[in-house]
Amino acid sequence: MSINKDEALKKYFGYDSFRPQQAEIIDMVMAEQDCLVLMPTGGGKSVCFQIPAVLKEGLTVVISPLIALMKDQVEALRGNGIDAAFLNSTLSSAEQDQVMWRAKLGTLKLLYIAPERLFSGNTVDFLKEWNVGLFAIDEAHCISSWGHDFRPEYRQLSGLKLRFPKVPVIALTATADRVTRRDILKQLGIEQAETFVASFDRPNLSLNVLPGRKRLQQIQNFISKHEGQPGIIYCLSRKGTETVAASLQKAGFRAEFYHAGLEAGKRSRVQEQFLKDDIQVIVATIAFGMGIDKSNVRWVIHYNLPSNVESFYQEIGRAGRDGSPADTVLFYSYMDIITRQDMINNSEQSADQKELLHAKLNRMKQYAEADICRRRILLSYFNEAVDHDCGNCDVCRNPRTRFDATVIAQKALSGIARTEQKVAMGMLIDILRGSRNRNILQLGYDRLPTFGVGHDLRGEEWAEYISQLLNSGVMDIAYDEAHSFKLNAASRQVLKGERKVELVKFIPVAERKAREEEMAPKEKPKQEIIRDALFERLRTLRKQIADSLGVPPYVVFSDATLSEMAQKKPVSEAQMKAISGIATEKYRRFGETFINEIVSFARENTKPGTRVVQGLTYIETLDLYKAGYSVKVIGEKRNLNPVTIISHLVKLKEDGHPIDLRALIDDHSYQKIIKAAGEMSIRKNDPIKPLFEILNEEFDYGQIKLALAIWEEENQGSL
Repeated sequence: MSINKDEALKKYFGYDSFRPQQAEIIDMVMAEQDCLVLMPTGGGKSVCFQIPAVLKEGLTVVISPLIALMKDQVEALRGNGIDAAFLNSTLSSAEQDQVMWRAKLGTLKLLYIAPERLFSGNTVDFLKEWNVGLFAIDEAHCISSWGHDFRPEYRQLSGLKLRFPKVPVIALTATADRVTRRDILKQLGIEQAETFVASFDRPNLSLNVLPGRKRLQQIQNFISKHEGQPGIIYCLSRKGTETVAASLQKAGFRAEFYHAGLEAGKRSRVQEQFLKDDIQVIVATIAFGMGIDKSNVRWVIHYNLPSNVESFYQEIGRAGRDGSPADTVLFYSYMDIITRQDMINNSEQSADQKELLHAKLNRMKQYAEADICRRRILLSYFNEAVDHDCGNCDVCRNPRTRFDATVIAQKALSGIARTEQKVAMGMLIDILRGSRNRNILQLGYDRLPTFGVGHDLRGEEWAEYISQLLNSGVMDIAYDEAHSFKLNAASRQVLKGERKVELVKFIPVAERKAREEEMAPKEKPKQEIIRDALFERLRTLRKQIADSLGVPPYVVFSDATLSEMAQKKPVSEAQMKAISGIATEKYRRFGETFINEIVSFARENTKPGTRVVQGLTYIETLDLYKAGYSVKVIGEKRNLNPVTIISHLVKLKEDGHPIDLRALIDDHSYQKIIKAAGEMSIRKNDPIKPLFEILNEEFDYGQIKLALAIWEEENQGSL
């Protein structure tokens, strides 16, 4: 039986409605038209080709560079009742032959394949025998040299449209500016294709930038506040990942490092542990992440500044893919800028490409140094207009107060100049504050004109302002000369009074803590405490099920689905299927198990006079009904009126429980009630007092409701 896209969305994915533009994209694909789709990570790109795959005749071939992701996506699709497979180097020859045979027989709906595998051997020739109905090119920015992750092997895809001119192509990416978009269409030979650009706004992501001082200590404090929540820390170097991971392990956190230099088996094990929630923290280079479809990553930290906004946005997008709140933190220091600039300058790129990379790095620097809403900056980068601040970034939560700090800057720069540019942070602060310690006296710095000119500011204030001066480019730092400060052209302009300097006002630690405490969540209401406890209980159950199946927990249910379960506490099939993300196959496999867990939790936490779960009273009635008790006895045991018990049983029947309503009323009574109801055109949900009265009060309200419910069920509601 054929179904439409809305029915497919509910049946296979458990959602009641599409996200913006998904329906239009699916309609275009179904009309055999090419298109380019730009949606942020976690924005729902996959649905745009997975729904057409189950609706269209033939095989949908998904071309992706993300070998690690293929396995996860295929497992998720199979879990939703969709026949899918992948074809890459991780499979043995026999396994690859089996997949190709299934493709030829037409039993597969989706086949994931890497571009290298697609263009090796005779695979392209085999495609002509496989009745391909759609090509989906994921991470399409990889085909463009203007993109942030250009991959030469992707250029071979340019001939795909020539070989299969009648097969529609849908190209998808999370990050591409206008230049990259035009190049993608040109390279794929679909220049006239419609381009869909979804909003890049991910309001569930909290955006934060922190100064790059004492990063390890800040990270440990952060993770302690996110107990049990999976997260990723991105580092610039392989050595950095190992150092940070070792520090976290020593502090007692379940952390591992991941980089391209690891032996393949080790990388695979670490990734698998993270996917299955066996470790909480993965510290990685950018080698990790593009192949991760883990929907319950609750935070992402950048230990170092990324090279461009595209990479940064894609990496933070790995947090909160399920739509639930997630935190992102970027540590920023001037050292990261210098390191990135050196990497570009020392690369083998052409002069034009280096210029482009420097420009992209500068945009990343502007984001990190911003004192306006950070989300506005990100959305502007992707050419998306926004007319309001987000309220969910550090700048919006703590608006910056700027002041004219030219005199402060001149004092600091003068101190650097008069020490012949040989001092680092600590020594410069001691000079400015007039500290008479041994080093100052030995070097004769107490005789400098700048000695003590900054005694009115505390040491922590000077540290903050000097860091801001450094980050704003008013001065430089020589990391190869014991971190000594250096003057530059901007420094000299400031010293001569030719350039003003504005800084963000320093906030003392005590005041900052007071603000945080003021903004911190107050003591949770009892209902929230119960909800959170149930969420943890359901999360534990999910982990047990996932481990038994050998799949990541989020393949069973996402965090967002579990959170809604904990909030709404479904105790019937109908209630459970109303939860977002619970499709037909998911309910068949896991629904009753989770309902039983919710009911068990409710019984353990329900006290006289309280109601933890709205439907628990129905479940208690159901248990007694299953035990074989009559309506009268159930009422006596529960101290409830039989009319109430009948109402429970009718509701349980509507929710899908196997209740034999006919057995609860004799045929004579049933026929008499229905005859009178038919004459008065009264239905189940109509007021039944008139019917009660016309029947001379011979039957109680419970019997009348029961008879009407039976009639509607057996006759589709027509009297």
